[in-house]
Amino acid sequence: MPELKRLNAGHAPAVLAFELANRAYFAASISDRGDEFFRQFADRHSASLAEQEAGISAFYVLVAEDGSVLGRFNLYRFEDGAADLGYRVAQHVTGRGVATAAVRELCRLAVARHGLRALRAATSRNNAASQRVLTKAGFVPVGPADPADLGGKPGTWYQRDLLLQP
Repeated sequence: MPELKRLNAGHAPAVLAFELANRAYFAASISDRGDEFFRQFADRHSASLAEQEAGISAFYVLVAEDGSVLGRFNLYRFEDGAADLGYRVAQHVTGRGVATAAVRELCRLAVARHGLRALRAATSRNNAASQRVLTKAGFVPVGPADPADLGGKPGTWYQRDLLLQP
């Protein structure tokens, strides 16, 4: 059974492999991270760990039994008991409830480990799968997202009050 784990230095090779294997799939619904992201991956991974250590973000990976990464789930922009949520899952596990289960678990961890009371997530209008994940995990639409937040694509912000059960 996949396990949601806090990102650590040892995850770097598996996270990079996940990103490379799913790059084209992700680019179909969100902006491609570009070649520079992959060239500077080690530095970016270290920067993420530093942010996590500073308590301004929290990064999680969904790890399969074989150690491969099935998804990334990030909490960032911590402010006033709230944070933004970003996530992506491998193409080969989509449609199986994996993302929904991991987002639900992350909501639980957001309260228990990080003291958060609310989460927000933006998704592009053409990403129906992400909209379903958020809705099933107890998020509700709260307004339009700035296309700049979604790589130039129009979208919607969703929010979940973590102190209410979904």
